Amino acid sequence: MDLIPKPDQLVSAASNVAHKVLYGGIADLRPMPRTLIDEGELREVYHYRPVATTRQVGDPVLLVTPLAAPSTCYDLRRGCSLVQHFVTEGRPTYLVEYGEVSFRNRNLGMEHWIDDVVPTAIREVSAHAGGRPVHVVGWSLGGIFAMLTSADSPDLPIASLTVVGSPIDVSLVPIVAPLRPLLQLNPLAGRGAVTRAYQAMGGAPKPLVKWAFQLSSFQKLITKPLAITTHLDDSEFLAQIEAVDRFTAGMIAYPGRTFGQLYHRFVKGNVLKGGRFELDDRTIDLKRITVPVLVFGGASDGIAPVPAVKALVPLLEGSQEVRFEIVPGGHLGMLTGRAARGTTWKVLDEWIAQWSTPVEGPAPRKRAAARKSAPAKKSAAKKSATKKAPTKKAPTKKSAARTAPTPDQTAIGSNPQRRYGSEGSRQLSR
Repeated sequence: MDLIPKPDQLVSAASNVAHKVLYGGIADLRPMPRTLIDEGELREVYHYRPVATTRQVGDPVLLVTPLAAPSTCYDLRRGCSLVQHFVTEGRPTYLVEYGEVSFRNRNLGMEHWIDDVVPTAIREVSAHAGGRPVHVVGWSLGGIFAMLTSADSPDLPIASLTVVGSPIDVSLVPIVAPLRPLLQLNPLAGRGAVTRAYQAMGGAPKPLVKWAFQLSSFQKLITKPLAITTHLDDSEFLAQIEAVDRFTAGMIAYPGRTFGQLYHRFVKGNVLKGGRFELDDRTIDLKRITVPVLVFGGASDGIAPVPAVKALVPLLEGSQEVRFEIVPGGHLGMLTGRAARGTTWKVLDEWIAQWSTPVEGPAPRKRAAARKSAPAKKSAAKKSATKKAPTKKAPTKKSAARTAPTPDQTAIGSNPQRRYGSEGSRQLSR
């Protein structure tokens, strides 16, 4: 709103305030309709009902929710919902979430999600979609769960993997980096004060998780009242604020053992920086991921800044294709912010279309094998952010593996040499 509001701005502001007072809010927070298709301990797999006027086609998408965050991250509000976008486009859409975490779940570690929750969800989605391979999309810790699952179980029916805002090198995270040296030197670290605290509480409780998320955007939290006042005439801005507030209020607790693993191995040990993760009696190596991987970094992400996310790219040596993209937005905004509709979502659409099997054609497993034998083009890898793994197999026709038509090079995300969205995004990509 201008310093001296115009008449139309005053009318819009008055209308928004009246709507807020009379109806309790401006945002359309109705969730997209869905059906439960599988459940287990801290595992609920949902299928989103297709739009009556749109026929569902192509390989399914599975959205993997991060631990402690509500599934509304993917279905924030009508008009700004990744779920709604996929469903409207006719893409079979599924989601796995974990429900409420309580004290009785305190002994569950990361192996519960890597060995049971995520792989079971992938198999159930594939079966429900008629045996087709699954495009797995994971945000934040959900992306890390998806990566470790793919590396540990390469036989899963995965068509592609998309990782959104998942920090791999936590030493490059500003809110964590100053603390790591202190944790290493402090004699109370390890089995000291922090360990005793989360063991006594059975994990990280909701209020602590909510506070930590808000702390990552502390500046926005402080300036929020002023921002609302100056945008009273902007219903879209106000609706987004309401939706994010509901998301933050819906934070879920961390189970004790999982929180301990994240604290000791990720925050203190920074183990994923080397691409290897010790779990029970085995080592999970990210080099074992063979499916195509799309990696997103948010230009203004404080929880998973671009360098911390980009550290994943050189670790995916075995992947058929790796593509890294910088998009506008913070940690949540890059996934489901207003700008994401014209950036992140468009790239996702192109990526999924590129690696999807045709509606009529060979069986999914044969198709995946055909893609795996496709030769890498070194010249293309040098010109873009895409990295392709070398192969010694005889070349095959790459056109057989990519059935989608050549995208319009003027569209956002269609050119791998292009960075988009904002000036800050373009600067970060250099």
